[in-house]
Amino acid sequence: MPTLESDLQDKLTRFALALIDQQRARTIVPAAQSAGGFWFGGGNLIEDADGLLYVVGRYRDAGDSRTGLSAGKRGWELAIFVSDNRGRSFEKVLQFAKRDLDIDGRAVLSIEGSALRRTNDGVELFVSTEKEGVGYPSGFEEYLKPGTGVWSIDRLTAPTIAGFVGADPTTIVSSNDPRWIHVKDPFVYETPPGDAVLLFCTHPYCWTSSNTGYTIRRDRADRFEPPVFDFFPRGVTWDVAMTRGTCVLDVPRVGAFRDRRVSLLFYDGGECVRNLDEHRTAVTRPRGYSCEELGGAAIITEGDFSTSERLSVYHPLFVSPHGSGCSRYVDVLETRDGFYATWQQAQPDGSQPLVLNVLSHDEARELLE
Repeated sequence: MPTLESDLQDKLTRFALALIDQQRARTIVPAAQSAGGFWFGGGNLIEDADGLLYVVGRYRDAGDSRTGLSAGKRGWELAIFVSDNRGRSFEKVLQFAKRDLDIDGRAVLSIEGSALRRTNDGVELFVSTEKEGVGYPSGFEEYLKPGTGVWSIDRLTAPTIAGFVGADPTTIVSSNDPRWIHVKDPFVYETPPGDAVLLFCTHPYCWTSSNTGYTIRRDRADRFEPPVFDFFPRGVTWDVAMTRGTCVLDVPRVGAFRDRRVSLLFYDGGECVRNLDEHRTAVTRPRGYSCEELGGAAIITEGDFSTSERLSVYHPLFVSPHGSGCSRYVDVLETRDGFYATWQQAQPDGSQPLVLNVLSHDEARELLE
């Protein structure tokens, strides 16, 4: 039985579409080249005490994990940008090459998703990297393709953004289970009591799907609890091949939601791992596939992740009007002047820059009344 009435689900859908408005979006960080396989994103936006906006993401250049780095350098730089004019423009203030993120003698082969978070002591940065020298568990060694590595999530801490320079990364989430051997694309949701929920994407040894897991660090605790790797299963229609969560946003307590605690879970999905040839007379539609995913959303009630229920059951909600239709890695930050939504959006030239849309509190309230 649905957790919310259909009219409330419709309001949430309209709210989500107003946040991820494909027409109002504008590029804030372009890809390194205007071509397919090049993008910037996979991170999030935070606001500091002085009202500065910081966005983190990684530059990815054309490459193919099936053949290792010989086909391109892939995720080659993690970068942080700052805006002192409420998102009208951003300037790069920090960058990390792959070698800057090497850990325990293991070289980083590629950089993937990342997340910034403010803490009582400063800031922390979560970053996922593909590392060599890890290997697959016994019985699965031959499934690791030559020239590739295993993904895990590391954490850096510092008193300020600039303090990340020279900070040593510490691995906080990894797996040796073939079902979710690769762990990547972290994002953080902070609960009302102050617990930090670190959510992430997982892949099995065969790379045939992606799924979403999480781990919790309780308020004032030093460590994250053991991960839950499979709380949000893949869908059964347009997202049957993958379901990668990217953001959890608490719905404003206004209008019909004044007395309800509801959150939106944004996620990336796709119908296949590689693009499929369509029947010539069939309906032409974006299908979503690896590196060209489409966007969806789900509902979480009362902060209980086990209640996750899709709004986008039969079709994606977020599709770029350009190129492959790719629209992924949604992040939404609520600030005093509205909601700042960022995501990677496919362009006519095939690239995926980071784009931004701002929805005011008044606009949000009108949609949710």
